[in-house]
Amino acid sequence: MMLLVLKLVLAHAIGDFVLQPDKWVKDKAEKKHRSKYLYFHILIHALALLVVLQFNVSYWIGIVSIVVSHYVIDLIKMNLTKKINARHLFLMDQMAHLLIILGVTKYYTSFTLDMSILFGKNSVALFLAIIMLTSISAVIMRLIMSQWVIEDENEDHSLEKAGKYIGILERLFVFGFIVLNQWSAIGLLITAKSVFRFGDLSKSKNRKLTEYVLIGTLLSFGIAIAVGLGYNYVVN
Repeated sequence: MMLLVLKLVLAHAIGDFVLQPDKWVKDKAEKKHRSKYLYFHILIHALALLVVLQFNVSYWIGIVSIVVSHYVIDLIKMNLTKKINARHLFLMDQMAHLLIILGVTKYYTSFTLDMSILFGKNSVALFLAIIMLTSISAVIMRLIMSQWVIEDENEDHSLEKAGKYIGILERLFVFGFIVLNQWSAIGLLITAKSVFRFGDLSKSKNRKLTEYVLIGTLLSFGIAIAVGLGYNYVVN
């Protein structure tokens, strides 16, 4: 079962990403079903499926199902381009393709999805840890750091909410390193962040800003370490 899934996903990756130039994507978005590149794209998917399945004719129903559904899903996506956020549309498009792949896999194999796994101790602990590292920790840090108001001279040149997302990503990385028992990698992460922030802090010559960034960094890493240790304790 796993081998078939991997083959189908590989064919999808080749057709949707490796062998689809930006020119094709733009032309499809503009001309929709009238674009010749849409049909080139579908043909490449069909060929990729044939190759990864080694031209095994017993999979012809699955190949036809994936190719036809891919055409329909792409048409729907192209007609919703201006109505739905591009990031959301991309995720929905890929999810739809993956669901079709799972459906085809189910047709050829006897695997079953055990939904009870989602509500097991490990899964619940993981979901809770992720929520704590993203939403809850962001609120906690905002409450703690709100007692200080620091004017960053580089704030106007910063991406919107960049600090929030950087904090979330670094906590997720720290959590992953702890789960994998790679504590040394946390030190490398702290060093990398320090190097990137050193330029801004040295130019600002603002001791308060330096202390503010240091407190925020240590607090963020501290929360991630606590959550990681708590998750390991619950799981093990």
